[in-house]
Amino acid sequence: MKEKFDKVNFREKLLASGEFPMLYMFKFIVPKGKKDEVSDVFPKNKVELKESSGGKYISATIRIMAESPDQIINYYEEAAKIEGVISL
Repeated sequence: MKEKFDKVNFREKLLASGEFPMLYMFKFIVPKGKKDEVSDVFPKNKVELKESSGGKYISATIRIMAESPDQIINYYEEAAKIEGVISL
């Protein structure tokens, strides 16, 4: 069963991690056919893609200059809509 995302706790951790704006790195694992959907979540940012050794999955790394914890949370919520996505 998928664990429920604790938005309040995560927001507090982001606020405690430093001052905004800050450089923030997202990492996702998606099925190979879903890589364009990850890029669509981050249209203004470079998405670094790396295929898994078995070729079934793609890891995506995105670095953004985040203006607020809420911006980071919004990106995670959009990415969570992608079928089969795993947020790291």
